[in-house]
Amino acid sequence: MKQERIKDLFSDWRVLVLIVLLVLSVIAIYPHFDSNGNLTTNLQYGLDFQQGSWIQLEFKAEVVGFTTTEPVDTFVANLSKSLDTDVVQVDANHLEIRKSYTQAELQPYFEAEDGTVVSYQPGISATTADLVKQILVDKINSMGTKDAKVNTITGLNGVTQYVRVEMAGVDMNQAQQIVGKQGKFEIRIQTTGNQTEHVLYGDSITSVAVPSQSPAGSGNWGVGFTLSSDGAATFQNAAITYGATTDPADHKLTMLLDNQSVYSAPLSQALAGSLQSEPTTQLFASTGSGTSGEQQATNLEIQLRAGALPVDVDIAGSGSTSASLGQHYMEMCLIAGILALIMVAFVIFYRYREPRIVLPMVLINASEIVILLGFISVIQFQMDLPTVAGLIAVLGTGIDQLVVITDEILHEGLVPSPNIYLKRLARALTIIVIAAATVLIAMLPLALMDLSTLKGFAIITMMGVIIGVLVTRPAYGRIIMDILSE
Repeated sequence: MKQERIKDLFSDWRVLVLIVLLVLSVIAIYPHFDSNGNLTTNLQYGLDFQQGSWIQLEFKAEVVGFTTTEPVDTFVANLSKSLDTDVVQVDANHLEIRKSYTQAELQPYFEAEDGTVVSYQPGISATTADLVKQILVDKINSMGTKDAKVNTITGLNGVTQYVRVEMAGVDMNQAQQIVGKQGKFEIRIQTTGNQTEHVLYGDSITSVAVPSQSPAGSGNWGVGFTLSSDGAATFQNAAITYGATTDPADHKLTMLLDNQSVYSAPLSQALAGSLQSEPTTQLFASTGSGTSGEQQATNLEIQLRAGALPVDVDIAGSGSTSASLGQHYMEMCLIAGILALIMVAFVIFYRYREPRIVLPMVLINASEIVILLGFISVIQFQMDLPTVAGLIAVLGTGIDQLVVITDEILHEGLVPSPNIYLKRLARALTIIVIAAATVLIAMLPLALMDLSTLKGFAIITMMGVIIGVLVTRPAYGRIIMDILSE
């Protein structure tokens, strides 16, 4: 008889779903011993739990509301010339000025062009912020940096003033080299003596390859990069006009980052000859042979990619976590989680004084954490302190809902008949669904807003609530029914 009841219990679809998800979660987490004999998993850890650095960059630009009596296109073009920077129209009433000015400094320029400053907000538009974020992500990924996060911090008005970059396993000096010194990239050609003429800006470079040895077979290291079709035509015209195709040695190509030379070399004979007849979009900047040439190629790659940022930035804040401190945080969080589970078990036992009720509640509660960790592992979500806080919050809210189910079923201390049991379980689940909905609504703003340090907490709390309502609460209802029927 008992074997039949156990068989019926484990063949119930609610319990089966819970078991399957638990097994899949353990597989996703994959606890195992590494080559050094240390227990490890597939979980990804953020800066709180391992060595790394973070940098917060501030955009040196502003979004300005305006009015003008002139045609908008004419007004924007004249304003861009007088301010000596790019001015981009965001919408019918706002401009993005890609240079740092105060509102008082801007007003005379606007008045001179028959315009007025209506509103002023430091930062950039959402469109430009998305572009900057993508550029930084591409650049960091190209450098082989693992576990990096780039988050823009946008206000309710849609203006982005900061971008935060977190890089696990990267020290502060390397982090600043990768993202902290952004600037405007320019290519110039030598004319006579030390005089040079502008050819292209970095926005004409559409892609940059990783450092490699010359395709010509010389063994020299360098970086290949691609120009847009307009950029290639402009480059060909400049090379012919200034004599770089006929006398490459006296008309070197110079690359500058923030007006500082980062590369200077003549065109190769092959490139000079081909430019006489047609433009080329594929270029290769040679940096020399050996280890030195390879290192220079790596640095040049960073500088080529740095030129793609549309606005200047300053470092507004930075910080780092040492390996020992990260390990300490991880140990403390593990202890906190275990203590939380033990305290929950103690309180539940004190309330019900019945191990057959307490044990399933604690196991169901722990199973939620395992399933959540499996979910985190699958989506490669980085574990940090707010994420752990979310897991502990799920422990608390989860046990609350299990208590609601148990108390509703044991109303007046009596074990109900099957029909009454089902009615009480349905009533308890209705209460739980309503409570879960309020938690989801409360957490949604934190998950959607650009509060990068709180997103982990909100997302994990929401996922815990969803898993509880769809999986663990129905399974517990079935399990507790079998226990109480004894």
